Amino acid sequence: MSQYTIGVDVGTTGTKTVLLDTDSGIVAQASRPTTLHSPGPGFAEADTEQWHQNVVESIREVLHTSDIRGDRVAALAVSGMVPAVVPLDERRRPLRRAILQNDARAHREVSELARELTDVDLVSMTGSALTQQSVAPTTAWLRTHEPDVYDRTAHYVGSYDWVLTALGADVHVEQNWALESGLFTVDGDVAAPVVEAAGLDRRTLAPVRRPGTNVGQLSRAAADSTGLAAGTALIVGGADHVLSAFAAGVNAPGDALVKLGGAGDILVASDTRVVDERLYLDAHPVPGHWLPNGCMATSGSLIRWFQTLVGGVELTDLDAEALTSAPAQVLCLPYFLGEKSPIHDPDLRGVFAGMHLGHGRADLYRSVLEAIAFGFRHHVDVFADIGIAPSRVMITNGGSKSTLWKQIHADVLGIEMRPVRGHPGASLGAAAIAAIGVGALDDWSDVARFVTLDPPVVPDRSRTAIYDDAYQNWRDLGVAVAPISHAMARSNR
Repeated sequence: MSQYTIGVDVGTTGTKTVLLDTDSGIVAQASRPTTLHSPGPGFAEADTEQWHQNVVESIREVLHTSDIRGDRVAALAVSGMVPAVVPLDERRRPLRRAILQNDARAHREVSELARELTDVDLVSMTGSALTQQSVAPTTAWLRTHEPDVYDRTAHYVGSYDWVLTALGADVHVEQNWALESGLFTVDGDVAAPVVEAAGLDRRTLAPVRRPGTNVGQLSRAAADSTGLAAGTALIVGGADHVLSAFAAGVNAPGDALVKLGGAGDILVASDTRVVDERLYLDAHPVPGHWLPNGCMATSGSLIRWFQTLVGGVELTDLDAEALTSAPAQVLCLPYFLGEKSPIHDPDLRGVFAGMHLGHGRADLYRSVLEAIAFGFRHHVDVFADIGIAPSRVMITNGGSKSTLWKQIHADVLGIEMRPVRGHPGASLGAAAIAAIGVGALDDWSDVARFVTLDPPVVPDRSRTAIYDDAYQNWRDLGVAVAPISHAMARSNR
């Protein structure tokens, strides 16, 4: 008899939910958009109430469209962006909008904490350097600018942790939120020097839980709103980029995923723990395995910005125009929200360079597509430096629907790109982990049954040669204009 689980992914631009039949695969999907709020320069926030409403509505939709009764769903797990910060009061209620992982408001606090922690090897201790993504600077910003929120905070949790708690789970943070927050060591203990330097009360740090852990049951109120049965098992899911990689078949050492979402992620599977200040370190859902990775502040969000700037032209039309544009006619630095890895500089700014009056919309649009691919190549260089160069690369998320953009990535990276067909991303990974958590799937490797790869996109070696030269110019451009970006960022604060 079929067993059913639900996986939810709370993403930057939307919430996606899947209903999984552990015998036959996905039987229903639903999604809802999420509004990004930016009330100040570099700010990035989301409304937790909208997240909750999206989750409720999308669960009801997958039950309705599949005609599966709610009491037949054995478990639910949630994935999401990481490390978003949700301050909760003593009654587990959010005290403000969530501060997202690409938020750059705490630049001053990053610098102040870095001075405090000069003698601490944060990369070895926590797996990553102190950056705009770290949670300690965000809490310090709250203490200065929103003291009422800071004083009333009982727990800091992540996006998907909060959603699961709102459905009835115990307060917790998932292992990779803990890792990427910088508040915990690689082994999951409290990073005492960081917590002390930030002046944080340890009691605000929730218990760390691994993916697949049962953390409670669906409450009666949540059951009434979603259509599921009260008592449905609530299972810890994981970070969206990690579960997306897991659900795309990134499991063997050298397997990699290029994820073209609102931000840009690249993950490489490793059977050894690798730390490097340029990268982030996440734990693979399979115990004992690791996913060193990078995350760029923009990817699809930059594409959407450009689309809006030119009047909302359909992306397929922009692709068709750019297809006739020669490679690397214009260089774009994609640092419109600063940059996360591998540079970790919130004060970088976006740039278009090399333009003349003969260039048009197609050249600029193509340069935006190429800029993201150059950013991924920068990461591949770092992975090669530390001995884990990708050998098999999958590509997923909304941007992977563009034939042109996939080809540009293959040409820039010089590696075959394997698109994952109809990949629902982290929501599938969450549903599979929910199934593992209640024994509806026997092994972590069972997720491979739900993955289908399309034929690879093969590099065009003539364009790869052009991009090799352009990439070096792109790197040099980034170094040259960084001081100007820094000066402009200071003057605009």
